Amino acid sequence: MKSPEWLRTATLEDALSSGLKENEFSSILEVLGRDVNLVELGIFSALYSEHCSYKSTKVHLKTLPTTGERVIHGPGENAGVVDIGDGQAVAFKVESHNHPTFIEPYQGAATGVGGILRDVFTMGARPLALMNGLRFGEAKNERTSYLLSNAVAGIGDYGNCMGIPTVAGELFFHKSYNGNCLVNAFALGLVDTDKIFLGEASGVGNPILYVGSKTGRDGIHGATMASEEFDDSSDEKRPTVQVGDPFQEKLLLEACLEIMQGDAVVGIQDMGAAGLTSSAYEMASRAGTGIKMELDKVPQREEGMNPYELMLSESQERMLLIAHAGREHEVVEVFQRWGLDAVQIGTVIEGGSVELYWHGDLISSMPVDVLVNNAPQYRWPEAEPADFESRFQFSVDDIEEPENLNQVWLEMIGHINLCSRQQVYDQYDSSVRTNTVLHPGSDSGLIRVKRENGPEKGVAMTLDCNSRYCGIDPHQGAAQTVAESYRNISATGALPIGVSDCLNFGSPEKPEGMWQIAEAVRGMGEACRAFEVPIVSGNASLYNETKGTAILPTPTIAMVGLINDASKAVSSHFKSDGDAVLVFGETFEELGGSEYLGSHFGIERGKLPVLDYDLEVATANFIRSLIEDGLLKSAHDISSGGLAAALTECCFSRYGKIGATLKVEQFAKSRETQHETERRDTLLFSETGARYVVSCDSTKLDQVRKRAEQADVVIGLSGKVGGKSIKIDEVAELDLDQAYAAWRDGLTSLI
Repeated sequence: MKSPEWLRTATLEDALSSGLKENEFSSILEVLGRDVNLVELGIFSALYSEHCSYKSTKVHLKTLPTTGERVIHGPGENAGVVDIGDGQAVAFKVESHNHPTFIEPYQGAATGVGGILRDVFTMGARPLALMNGLRFGEAKNERTSYLLSNAVAGIGDYGNCMGIPTVAGELFFHKSYNGNCLVNAFALGLVDTDKIFLGEASGVGNPILYVGSKTGRDGIHGATMASEEFDDSSDEKRPTVQVGDPFQEKLLLEACLEIMQGDAVVGIQDMGAAGLTSSAYEMASRAGTGIKMELDKVPQREEGMNPYELMLSESQERMLLIAHAGREHEVVEVFQRWGLDAVQIGTVIEGGSVELYWHGDLISSMPVDVLVNNAPQYRWPEAEPADFESRFQFSVDDIEEPENLNQVWLEMIGHINLCSRQQVYDQYDSSVRTNTVLHPGSDSGLIRVKRENGPEKGVAMTLDCNSRYCGIDPHQGAAQTVAESYRNISATGALPIGVSDCLNFGSPEKPEGMWQIAEAVRGMGEACRAFEVPIVSGNASLYNETKGTAILPTPTIAMVGLINDASKAVSSHFKSDGDAVLVFGETFEELGGSEYLGSHFGIERGKLPVLDYDLEVATANFIRSLIEDGLLKSAHDISSGGLAAALTECCFSRYGKIGATLKVEQFAKSRETQHETERRDTLLFSETGARYVVSCDSTKLDQVRKRAEQADVVIGLSGKVGGKSIKIDEVAELDLDQAYAAWRDGLTSLI
C-alpha cells in the first residue's frame, strides 16, 4: 500500500518552500542523523520560524532588564506576571497580528484579540482589560479605510462578545504602512499569586488533554506566513488566517478558570502560533519531559484531516492541558458542562522526545531540545544607514513661521494623527464588568481592583510608540516611547511597575533593518533601566515589508502602573469653569521629528527632543505626589503635537467641550543659548519632554504653585478653564465650537 503524501521524505525544495533556509535544513538532518517526513518538516518550519523562535532577536532581547522586586514571571511564559500586593498579581502581554490583518482585516484583528486573551487566562488570570495599537497607511491610500474599518470592527466584536472592556489604545497613520498595517493587541488579567499556572508538561504518566473547539484547516502555516515579507501573491494566503469565535472563547475562558480553582491541572497552554506543535513541544521543553500523542484522537471539524494539518492548524479557542493522573475525569466533566470538547490525546513520558502516533503507528519521534532549544540563533550584520547623520540636519530657520497660527492649529487638531479617536473606541465596550475607572481618551486606561481591607487599588495601562521618532533614530525613538508611556501612567497618578513590548520591524536579514532592531532594543533597555520598570513579556514581529519596502520601526510599549487608591486617579480632561490651569516644565525649541513638521511641512528629520531621565523621573514623581494629595483635578502629558494638541485634548472629551485661556510665563527656549525664542510656533508645537498640563480647584492654586517651587518644577504657562475659545495670549486662539468640530470629525472620511 502506498504511503500517504504527508509521510514521504522531505526534500530541500520542500524545506525552502516551507520557509526554512538551506543551512537550517542541512543542520536538522545532521542533528537527527536521518531524513524527515513532511509532518516533521512542517513542525520544524513552524518552530524555526521567526515568529516562534525569535532567531534574529533573541541575542538582543537577552540584554533587556527583566527582573524586579514585583516580577513573579518574566519573559518565557505565556504572559508576564507582576505582584500588585494583597496576594494578587496582574498577568499581561502585548502581541502582534499584523500579517493576518493585512490579508483579512476583520478575522486577522479579531483573532489577535482572542489569542492575547488566551495567553493571559492560561496563566490562571481572569482578563480585565484590553488595549490595541493600530498603524495604517496614509488617508489617500485605497486600502486604508477598508483595513481600518474592518480591523476595528473585528477588535470590537471579539472583545465585546467576550465581555472584556477595551480601555485604551493608539492609532497612527503613515505612508510606510500602506502595504503592511499593524495590529498589536494587549490583554491584562488578575490572578491570585498562589493560583498561577504555567505551560509545563510535568509528571511522567500524567494525561494530556485537548480542550476547547475542534480543529479545522484554518491558520495552517500561520506562523511561517507571519515570518515572511508580502508580495503580489499575498492575497493567496487568506487560508492561513484563523477564524475566531468569541462565544466559544468565552466558554473556554470560564471552563479553564473553573477547573483551575481546584488542583487537577498540572500545566496548560494556549494553542496559538503553530497550534498543537508549539504547545506540545514548548510544554515538554519547560518541564524537561517527553510527550506521546495520538493525533487521530484530536477533535476535528473537517473530514479527512491528516497529521500535517492537525499539527499545524491554528484554529482558535483551543488549549493543551496536563492533568494529574486519575483526575482527568474532573477536567472532562467541567469542559463538557461548558459544551466544549475535552479528550485525552496523549501522556507525559520520559526521554525528552515528542512521539506522534496515527491510528497506532508511530509517524514521528524527535527530541524536544532539537526543536525548541537548538533552533538557530542569528546575529545578523548591522549597518548604520548612510543617511543617518543627515537625518538630524534641520533648523527651525529652515522653515518660515506660518502667519496664521490659528489656522495651522485648527488644521493640526483635525489631522488624522491628532484628532479624536472616539469613532474608533465607541465601537469598543469600555464599561462592561463595571471596573473601568478611566475610559479611552485619557492618558491611560484604569481598572479598579477590589480588596477586603482599604481602598480599591487601580491598575493603569497605556500603549505607545512614536514611529516617526524611531524612523529618524530608532535608539532614541524607542527610549522616547518608553518615556512617553512613563508620563502617561504617571499623569493618571499611578506608579509604573512593568512593561510588555511588541517589536514591529522589517527584515532582519538586511543590515540596515537589523541595525534598526538592535538600536531600538538598546534604547528600550536603556530607558527601562533608567525608569526602573522591567520588561516582563513581549513579542517580535519582523519581515513587515511589502515589495522590499519596510514599515517605520515600531517598537510598541505597553506599560502597566499601580495606584493604591483608584478613587484618587485623574483623567486628562478639564472639569469645571473657573479651575486653574498650569503647564509644568520648560519648553525648548525642539521640533525635530515632530507631528508639526511631519504633517504640516512634510519634513521628517531633525534632532529629537533631549531625553533627560532625571528630570522625567523628578517631574513624574511630583505629578504623582500632587494627585496622591488630592490637589489636581486633571493631568495630561505633552507629547505628539506639542502643547497645541495637549491643551486641545484637555478641553475636549467624549462628554463635550470646555474652553480655556492661558498666558505665557516662559516662552520656548533655545537649547544652545538658553534664551527665549520669538517664534510662537515652537511654543505651540515643540515636543519637549517632562511637561504636563494640569488643572486644580482655584482655591488650591497657591498650594500647587508653592509645591512646584519647592520641587524646582518650572511653570511655563498658567490660566483658567472657561470661555468660548481655547486661547494662549499673544500666541494663538481657536473658536471653541469650530475647533471641537474639526477635532471630532477628523476620522469621518475613514470610518
